[in-house]
Amino acid sequence: MRPLLYSINVTLDGCCDHRGITPDAELHRRAAERLAQADALLFGRVTYEMMESAFRGPDDDTDPFAAVIDPAKKYVVSSTLSSVDWNAELIRGDLAEAVTALKDEPGDGIYLGGVMLPMALAELGLIDEYEFVVHPRVAGHGPRLFDGLRTPLDLEWVGRQEYESGAVAMRYVPRQEPELQDRG
Repeated sequence: MRPLLYSINVTLDGCCDHRGITPDAELHRRAAERLAQADALLFGRVTYEMMESAFRGPDDDTDPFAAVIDPAKKYVVSSTLSSVDWNAELIRGDLAEAVTALKDEPGDGIYLGGVMLPMALAELGLIDEYEFVVHPRVAGHGPRLFDGLRTPLDLEWVGRQEYESGAVAMRYVPRQEPELQDRG
């Protein structure tokens, strides 16, 4: 079974707009290393189109992130796209069923990106690990991470990495509820 791993850049005030955060070379390199450990990437339409326009067919082979994301296997969840390319497969239908089927395949993991799709998958309880790369910036505007989440996520801290830029990557897994013991 492949774990579903979610990673997102976010400001101190929770903004997750990619235009409000500029990762440096160290963060790009680390993101590339993490992506390279997964078997596939999972995006919604907006993130897929944004990533494709930025990283398809990298002109500069010195960008490690582009070198990893361009050839990677991608799955795209969309009800509006009629087709995808860029080594991608379109996913339609029941989201929980489709993502569970992807996770049930053998492999090392699926990396999840974006904002709206991860919120839907978090509410379905399908994300196995969350990584928040918190940047030392207050944006003061923009979309907020998990804005509108219906039920709080209780997470358990599993790791942390600090960067020279002052950014901190924090990793969490969903907190497991203690099983109720049979009292009878």
